[in-house]
Amino acid sequence: MKRIAILMCTLCLAGGAWAQARTDYDRPNQDGISYAYADVLRVDPIYEHVRTTRPREECYDERVTHEGRRDTTGATVLGAIVGGALGNQVGKGDGRKAATIAGAVAGGAIGHNASKNSGRDYETTETRCRIVDGGYEERQITGYDVEYRYRGEVYSSRLNYDPGDRLRVRVEVVPVE
Repeated sequence: MKRIAILMCTLCLAGGAWAQARTDYDRPNQDGISYAYADVLRVDPIYEHVRTTRPREECYDERVTHEGRRDTTGATVLGAIVGGALGNQVGKGDGRKAATIAGAVAGGAIGHNASKNSGRDYETTETRCRIVDGGYEERQITGYDVEYRYRGEVYSSRLNYDPGDRLRVRVEVVPVE
């Protein structure tokens, strides 16, 4: 007895829910409009080529010339010391002093020129990058051609979204005059 009562209550509730769902979609409102679901048969995406600009980094290798070492101070001083020492070996008395000074000056000039010419230039390759506006075309989906069946009739529409397996449709009933 208890089982029969539970079964009857379950059937009443299920029947009420089914009637409610059916009413939401099949009974027209005052304007003769109702909504229902149609089965989707086919969905074909529609593609268009769209020109897009997007900043991108462009890199390239460039040959760069670097100047060699140009610091001549050490070589000039060393040349002056060596030249002064050699000039000191020549002459006697005041002549020795003059020879030392002349040797230091000549040695400094020789050391300076030798150091200046020994710093050779050299080349390397460096990667340089810059940002450029890259324009390109890409294929984008702009819509969908949808074929669907409602109450045995096949219809087609172009939509801006993929409806999936079911498509909600608006059903309108208008009297013919």
